[in-house]
Amino acid sequence: MGAGSERSLSLVSGPPLDAEPGLGALTLPGFLDQVTALYGEREAVVLRTPDGVTRWTYAELRERSVEVARALRAGGLDRGGRVGVLMTNRPEWIAAVFGISLAGGVAVTLSTFSTAPELDHMLQASGISVLLFERTVLTKDFAAVLTELEPAIGRSAPGTLRSVRFPFLRRLAVLGEPMPGGALEPWDGFLTHGQQEPRELVEATAAAVRPSDPAVLFFSSGSTSRPKGILSAHRGVTIQMWRCRRMYGFGPQDRVRCWTANGLFWSGNFAMALGATLAAGGALVLQPTFAAAGALELMQAEQVTFPFAWPHQWAQLEGSPRWSETDLSSMRFVDFNTPIAGHPTVSARWFEPGHAYGNTETFTITTCFPANTPPEVHCGSSGEALPGVTVKIVDPLTGTVLPRGERGEICVKGPTLMLGYLGTPLDETLDAEGFFRSGDGGRLDDGGLLHWEGRLTDIIKTGGANVSPLEVDEALTGCPGVRVAQTVGVPHETLGELVVACIVPQQGVDLDAETIRTFLRERLASYKVPRHVLFFREDEIALTGNAKIKSSELRQLAAERLKK
Repeated sequence: MGAGSERSLSLVSGPPLDAEPGLGALTLPGFLDQVTALYGEREAVVLRTPDGVTRWTYAELRERSVEVARALRAGGLDRGGRVGVLMTNRPEWIAAVFGISLAGGVAVTLSTFSTAPELDHMLQASGISVLLFERTVLTKDFAAVLTELEPAIGRSAPGTLRSVRFPFLRRLAVLGEPMPGGALEPWDGFLTHGQQEPRELVEATAAAVRPSDPAVLFFSSGSTSRPKGILSAHRGVTIQMWRCRRMYGFGPQDRVRCWTANGLFWSGNFAMALGATLAAGGALVLQPTFAAAGALELMQAEQVTFPFAWPHQWAQLEGSPRWSETDLSSMRFVDFNTPIAGHPTVSARWFEPGHAYGNTETFTITTCFPANTPPEVHCGSSGEALPGVTVKIVDPLTGTVLPRGERGEICVKGPTLMLGYLGTPLDETLDAEGFFRSGDGGRLDDGGLLHWEGRLTDIIKTGGANVSPLEVDEALTGCPGVRVAQTVGVPHETLGELVVACIVPQQGVDLDAETIRTFLRERLASYKVPRHVLFFREDEIALTGNAKIKSSELRQLAAERLKK
């Protein structure tokens, strides 16, 4: 991985994209066709509910997707039309997204964690014409939420909605108990409308989709601002689906069985869990909403080999009363540093491709090392530039490329880069050379490896020195008794900001601030050691929907604590 005459500067490029092994069809319809042809009668999707077990083969998944596509075409969906999908992880979510692509549309994935104001914003910003949604998610009734946002939904007949608030929205199909009257069509009724639509028209529409066409609209779940709509092309999405299979090292012979309760409406989960699994001919074992005991039961019953979880979920799994009695001996692809790898029934020794960097704007990873890369190769970095990708580090103020090793803003471009943000011209998003300026801080080392160091806006400026909260957090993770840690900067009259560590202790562990500070003094420069250590319950720390800590809210909470 070289940069020619720019070797002394923070600018590196990966191999050309045509050198990437393992890529297949570069549209979602083409991806579905290819994996169906390869793995047709293999199990693709599993969902267990109190009402029974749903199992779809690859052939059945494609057939269910075609049903959605026929229903959308029958309702008048045109090329490039946007269709919202508001569901938990379930087979219908997957069929809906692939079905939208087969019909030539753009799938707009909406988080079921959304509050009413967030959903209102996303529906208005995305301009969807059809909404496919699950009525009840935990205690939330989305039919009631939608009707409150737009009362005309409750007054209009199916297919006749005319809304000033959501001017493009015409149809809504609901999975679950429908509301009597109103514009909501039952899911089965929605699919029935498509039975008169000629199948060959769907096949022709799918064949007409091009890699450069818009495919999906995902919303970011940033920790400091409301969600941004990010439009991605088929090429970018499918490159990452095939690529993640390669990064994980999965093959058809592995018969991967992936459990996930993480929303597929986030790009990382879509590419890494759904994409890598289906590309390798595996099966998705879906849990609509996370519950530790239910997850363990699923893992045992379905012989899961690849659990895809967030850190806080690992902790809850280990803390479940079912933990010690669950047989997890089927596990093969579980990172050696997670609690499941230490379960008495698990013997696998495997390391996930965790040395990586990416964004929703690039539909996940732009730098990475594959699974089981030894430490002497990854060097604790965030990976090397992937095929087709160029990374540079610039001065955040001037945009000038910095010398190798200096810290600055990470900028990337490559074949998976977004088509753009909703409502923002591309020339206001990318720099003059076509790079996406990420807002993340980092550096490139002498070997061309990227080291991510956190959001630039999160860098703490204290007494004239810059402190990376990520560095402090990494040190805190090694402190016995610490379950969750996030360091923030709190305003101070003379120092500018104070370094403050916010900690959730492990259950049943008593920690005190001086013990934490003594631990850190042995590992960090003195100016990086937090002036204050605050302890919180887990339910006091606000998370975004995909388990990112909301740093702005935590900073405010810490400031309020210090005033007392």
